[in-house]
Amino acid sequence: MGKNLGFLLAFTGLLISSAVADWNILRPWKSSLVQEGLKNYCESWRINVELNNIKGFDVVPQECVEFVGKYMTSSQYKADIERAIEESVLYLSKGCCSLKGDDKDAWIFDIDDTLVSIVPYYKKHHFGGEKLNVTSLEEWMRKNRAPALRETLRFFNDIRGRGFKIFLISSRRECLRSSTADNLIKVGYHGWTRLILRKEADELMEVQKYKAKARQGLVKEGYRIWGIVGDQWSSFEGTPSAKRTFKLPNPLYYVS
Repeated sequence: MGKNLGFLLAFTGLLISSAVADWNILRPWKSSLVQEGLKNYCESWRINVELNNIKGFDVVPQECVEFVGKYMTSSQYKADIERAIEESVLYLSKGCCSLKGDDKDAWIFDIDDTLVSIVPYYKKHHFGGEKLNVTSLEEWMRKNRAPALRETLRFFNDIRGRGFKIFLISSRRECLRSSTADNLIKVGYHGWTRLILRKEADELMEVQKYKAKARQGLVKEGYRIWGIVGDQWSSFEGTPSAKRTFKLPNPLYYVS
């Protein structure tokens, strides 16, 4: 009986030790699977934002805030912008645009996260994980701290050198005109033809409709719109559009 009891205790101890050992081995493996699954989910979410399949979100999903923050401050984000701008340059180099020399050939740029980056603001506000406080954002904009997106700055200068008239159509409000112009000049942008901001009468209008209305005005003035560069689909939707549009990545927020 004593021998049997000893054997049983020894065998039970072996099972417990084995179970503990298995737990220590499997825990990081399971954690790794969870992390990999979360990474795949957040990458899929980001891609579907860029494809305009996910629309109208107020905040970045909490489980994806860290992922989005890492992307927006990564070399991959810069590489994605570079590739979009390279495609814009390629479009020009293939003889896309027969400029007539009548000062009516136009190119349109958005401003925020197209010409200048407001990522520094979002970095302090949970990378899109907080609902936007417009008053806070506009206070930050008035401080002229938005850095240039270097790839877009080079393309802006290229476009200007080719003889295009450059129009900046932004969802920023008219009250930010002075600070917006000062910020742009401060970081190297010069020589645009017109800066179009939202007047009080436009503030209740959807951004997509407001920007389409601004383009309609340009066409009525006789301008030919050859291209648009922006980070939001609302910069391109509606009529008239451009011969080509170039979307820069931005999963931080959605402007409709």
